Amino acid sequence: MKDLFGREISYLRLSVTERCNLRCRYCMPEDGVCKKRHEEMLTQEEMLAAVRAAASLGVTKLRLTGGEPLAWPNIVSLCAKAAAVEGIGEVCLTTNGTLLPKLARPLRAAGVSRLNISLDTLDAEKYRAITRCGELSEAVAGIRAGLDAGFEKIKLNAVLIGGFNDDEIPALAELTRRYPLDVRFIELMPMVDREVFGPEAFLPYTAVTEALPELEPVAPDGGVAKLYRLPGALGNVGLISPVSAHFCAACNRLRITADGKIKPCLHSPEEVSIKGCTEEEMREKLRQAILAKPKWHGELNYAEPSRANRAMNRIGG
Repeated sequence: MKDLFGREISYLRLSVTERCNLRCRYCMPEDGVCKKRHEEMLTQEEMLAAVRAAASLGVTKLRLTGGEPLAWPNIVSLCAKAAAVEGIGEVCLTTNGTLLPKLARPLRAAGVSRLNISLDTLDAEKYRAITRCGELSEAVAGIRAGLDAGFEKIKLNAVLIGGFNDDEIPALAELTRRYPLDVRFIELMPMVDREVFGPEAFLPYTAVTEALPELEPVAPDGGVAKLYRLPGALGNVGLISPVSAHFCAACNRLRITADGKIKPCLHSPEEVSIKGCTEEEMREKLRQAILAKPKWHGELNYAEPSRANRAMNRIGG
């Protein structure tokens, strides 16, 4: 189905939980989430109904997010059932990777085709600092588990943060020479909790091309990242620029939060509730949300932060 601006909406990002085993500073408050009652959150049956409804409107790609989706107890079952929905051609998952050693092979067997793994630093102390409690060794073990399980084109997501990891751009990109994976540098978005970072933390994607002048552009793959490759590398370097060079004109996605709110745009306060709806009601609300998708998210910078009114863990990373 197309929105009012001619964009074909074919991608659904579904958050399965607001909870996470880490507390990344750009994603979640230090004290975690305000725990909700079980009946306030989407059930697995409701999630699958939403996937079927979205598929009936032309959605072909599903990404499961959180919070940390691997911390949700039914994640393998959900993946298997979602992958079997008629019309869904690709089930992907975004994770911090720390729980992958036990789950990579079951997820692959359940039909998950791609993994995005968060990795903002290669320094153990800095990793502990940005996640507030995580261990780099656990994330690295998760990446290895994903590769061993046969996942192709694993993408490592690194949020660009001035004064934190800008000095690690070459080291992170070097991973694409050594392993068959992509490293994607993502501009830090000014969300509702932006006071965690000052304005100096926001780096444009051009910081990467300046740090890596040897990057060679490669053909786009249909995603939002500008793609480059280091000479002789096995994978790509991707640059994602929601702040300095937005890609709203090509946006093909909807989001559904773990508490059952459709967000036509990540940075819009508008939400449409599907909790408690029938599948047919969900289909109609998804249709309404597609038609309500704004042309662009508006100015987005430190002085004019996101109007999402939620932290990222409550939207879906």
